[in-house]
Amino acid sequence: MEKSLLLLVLLSLLGLALAHTNGFGEQPLSKIAIHRTTLALNNNASVIVSPSLVGLKGEDTEWVTVDLVSPNPSSDDWIGVFSPAKFNSSTCPPENDPKKQTPYICSSPIKYKFANHESNSQYASTGKASLRFQLINQRADFSFALFSGGLANPKLVAVSNFISFDNPKAPLYPRLAQGKSWNEMTVTWTSGYDINEAVPIVEWGRQGETQSRSPAATLTFDRTSLCGSPARTVGWRDPGFIHTGFLKNLWPNSVYTYRVGHLLSKGSYIWGKNYSFKSSPYPGQNSLQRVVIFGDMGKAERDGSNEYSNYQPGSLNTTDQLVNDLNDIDIVFHIGDIAYANGYISQWDQFTSQVEPIASKVPYMIASGNHERDWPNTGSFYDKTDSGGECGVLAETMFYVPAENRAKFWYSTSYGMFHFCIADTEHDWREGTEQYKFIEHCLASVDRQKQPWLIFAAHRVLGYSSDYYYGLEGAFEEPMGRESLQKLWQKYKVDLAFYGHVHNYERSCPIYQNQCVKSGRSHYSGPVDGTIHVVVGGGGSHLSTFSGVTPRWSLYRDYDYGFVKLTAFNHSSLLFEYKKSSDGKVYDSFTIAREYKDVLACVHDSCAPTTLAS
Repeated sequence: MEKSLLLLVLLSLLGLALAHTNGFGEQPLSKIAIHRTTLALNNNASVIVSPSLVGLKGEDTEWVTVDLVSPNPSSDDWIGVFSPAKFNSSTCPPENDPKKQTPYICSSPIKYKFANHESNSQYASTGKASLRFQLINQRADFSFALFSGGLANPKLVAVSNFISFDNPKAPLYPRLAQGKSWNEMTVTWTSGYDINEAVPIVEWGRQGETQSRSPAATLTFDRTSLCGSPARTVGWRDPGFIHTGFLKNLWPNSVYTYRVGHLLSKGSYIWGKNYSFKSSPYPGQNSLQRVVIFGDMGKAERDGSNEYSNYQPGSLNTTDQLVNDLNDIDIVFHIGDIAYANGYISQWDQFTSQVEPIASKVPYMIASGNHERDWPNTGSFYDKTDSGGECGVLAETMFYVPAENRAKFWYSTSYGMFHFCIADTEHDWREGTEQYKFIEHCLASVDRQKQPWLIFAAHRVLGYSSDYYYGLEGAFEEPMGRESLQKLWQKYKVDLAFYGHVHNYERSCPIYQNQCVKSGRSHYSGPVDGTIHVVVGGGGSHLSTFSGVTPRWSLYRDYDYGFVKLTAFNHSSLLFEYKKSSDGKVYDSFTIAREYKDVLACVHDSCAPTTLAS
């Protein structure tokens, strides 16, 4: 009996650890059993939203007030925001099974709040509430609906007037990314304009000089492009059109201005806002260069919507700290678990809106995580349902990365004295695979005299982490994580390896084969004896617990939200800083100082055989 009880406890702890490690937090919208909705319309209930027309001055984000009255109030009444505004069964796809009744509502709301939210604590007794919601332009109109019965058994009580943006099709939420060459920048944006209706263009040029115009490519997809529910069912929402322009032959380290827009068939133009960015330095250029890296941020709502499961409590803090520090950031890497939409397509618009102040000014480079890619029988390495049926389509379409094949999300990119090799842990990385060959080629092809700072990044922890689950598993890594790769990191003298997936911060010593190869915590110099491994998955999603055992290689652990900033001062001096999202202050740091001969120096398992021949 005691042994059985102990086994149950251990299995329970293992389940909790798996949930933390793999980010299995419950998507707030998934709590709503919208397909079970029944009608309970009441003429004495009302939902009135004002203003009904927003964005009159070109705004893409607006606040509205929702006043509601219910004759039979309850503490579990809630308000759902629907877009498009018409959400009854006429919008449902046809039901193949004639015995199956079409649900009254077959699309999830894009956000929700309980009627007694914040200052409306007396709602259950008064039947009256006034709520504030923030809306972003998402290419369609909106309506608000009052439900009773809680989230599990929703009963539709009343529907509001319709609300719309002045131009719902406007070009919005530009996001920059490095192109396939160092002197190319891409800009991706979303609009409601199909290419049959308007031509997408980017107007751009060096600041203060004549601007030129370049055409852009256009992509979209429908629900048949996706792999499962909820992405194909209640989570489906038309993604609009995603456009990408390619700005080529940029001068190094120069400020460019740009705006995205569309040439309408009648000859007039629709333009977005004016933005600017600084182009990449020439590879190897000796200048101040600053990189930010984090994972697992997700999105959150500034109006308090959806946040009843503590799903991404640190997301806005991380976003706001990056915005505050933006003048001292040159490029951002978000290494997987991007929006945590998990098949609720509307959430990608909300994420791109949230990061727009960052992504419109500096390259916002992403990696693929389990919540972007994983779905059974679709070629992902993990046969799980973490993507909610997206199976990579949203991440591959909404953001540009300079990969040869965006369905295989591995790529390399450079920024001045840095070279980055970005792996895709949702595809097999082990020796002999296509991705392994890419990783070795990426690491081997760097000219370390010009680009001394070699960075490896991936979503899952292929290196070292003392996460609780990894501790139970015993090897303190993603299963099969470093067995094939550590010899490559050592051979090519990778300085730093970054990972997300585990929602905390941890830094190792310079390490090879489980052994620290350099002493000290705050400064390293001389030959590259081993790689420093960093877990930086505390971008915003619910935190992961550490193992009760602290391995000897673990130099700093923090159960909090944060991000890492790398500053290269020149070819021989690098500063590493870990900052908390809550206050932007530095809580862990070290420096690296070395010369080119230190990169060339032979260390264990790093040099080819030599000859005695003269």
